[in-house]
Amino acid sequence: MDINLTPYEARIIGCLIEKEITTPDQYPLSLNALVNACNQKSNREPVLNLDESTVQETLDKLIKKHMATDRTGYGGRVLKYKHRFCNLDFGSLELTDQELGILCVMLLRGPRTPGELRTQTNRLCKFSDVHEVEAILQQLMDRKDGPFVVKFPREPGKRDSRYAHLLSGEVEVPVVAATPTQASPTLSHSDHARINQLEQQVQELRQEIEELKELVL
Repeated sequence: MDINLTPYEARIIGCLIEKEITTPDQYPLSLNALVNACNQKSNREPVLNLDESTVQETLDKLIKKHMATDRTGYGGRVLKYKHRFCNLDFGSLELTDQELGILCVMLLRGPRTPGELRTQTNRLCKFSDVHEVEAILQQLMDRKDGPFVVKFPREPGKRDSRYAHLLSGEVEVPVVAATPTQASPTLSHSDHARINQLEQQVQELRQEIEELKELVL
């Protein structure tokens, strides 16, 4: 897979994919609309505060990579931008609606569990249940032109594992701490008394042994 997006490039591509699906009447996006999409406080992790110059600079890099394109809007005065990430007549990367929905959420929100993905892709695609999400995640891991996602080890106390996209290169898989060893049981007052009695008996036996040694000698 010859894709390696920077964090800002990933945010922009994710926003363009999201808006193309959810608000097609407003797509392609103007620079101002794209800045607002990148800096949304909902459905974004982490929340960013990018200025126009940063978004424009990142867009220029994406255009050079043939991952985005600009076009003149109505009246020839406003430039608008669209992604060229996948599903193009002349491109090699083809994704199903479900594959694209999962990757879009991961681009915008980072590692997710299958349950989170089912909920958070509801405006992008449809899943009948979590098992279907898990099947598509496995599909994205097994694709010959991939893998596109990686599965993290399940964290202690968590029911599900998280998955992350690989569109920004290899990711650091979190180290899962070993399950803490079971704490020693708390001793009761009677337990302490019994231990003290045994220690005293041992001491008395040692003294008797020493006395016997002296008699023998």
